[in-house]
Amino acid sequence: MIEVYSWATPNGHKVHIMLEECGLPYRAHGVDIGAGDQFKPDFLAISPNNKIPAITDPDGPGGKPISLFESGAILLYLAAKTGRFLPDDLAAKYEVLQWLMFQMGSVGPMLGQAHHFRIYAPEKIPYAIDRYTNEATRLYGVMNKRLAKSRYIGGPAYGIADMAIFPWLRSWKNQGIDWVDHPHLKGWFDEVAARPAVQRGVEVLAGLRKPVTDDRAREVLFGKTQYQQR
Repeated sequence: MIEVYSWATPNGHKVHIMLEECGLPYRAHGVDIGAGDQFKPDFLAISPNNKIPAITDPDGPGGKPISLFESGAILLYLAAKTGRFLPDDLAAKYEVLQWLMFQMGSVGPMLGQAHHFRIYAPEKIPYAIDRYTNEATRLYGVMNKRLAKSRYIGGPAYGIADMAIFPWLRSWKNQGIDWVDHPHLKGWFDEVAARPAVQRGVEVLAGLRKPVTDDRAREVLFGKTQYQQR
């Protein structure tokens, strides 16, 4: 059984959704990032960057145990393990991979910054809010244009690029987005949201997550604790 160390965040949900889609047996362990669980030695042993999610699989390559961190790497591993959601054809595979990298390099970091400065930052800095809201809008436009000519983000078939991007768009309101401006993306979003495995995936650990409202959680997530060398 795959052990998943995670939390109910977009990066965690990517892996939860993939596991549900593949039907692999797994057990989810909550890593409360507001309480500082990500800094515990046992978690750092499998995720040295102190970020969720991470997995361990006792039946890894060659039948040997493996542990992995970084959600994109985990999606690729699970796709290879199951032979699903990533094409075998090389050209089609790289078409999917470029959009997976787009999520990892642009969608996640930029929308994360939009969340931070619009919602969590203790000081409302107009320059930062405008910068990241504008970038979020630009990225939504890139995806909308893509989906005007492709059924799914990575190509004609649903796959790991869709699973990677979808959870980040669930907070579109917090990113300052109006769906009216992105009709093709909205159609894709609604289709993916209706998938039973996606609905199950976004509920994994969701009951444990609490809003970041207290000073201790803010300090753990955004203060000196986050930047200590371990």
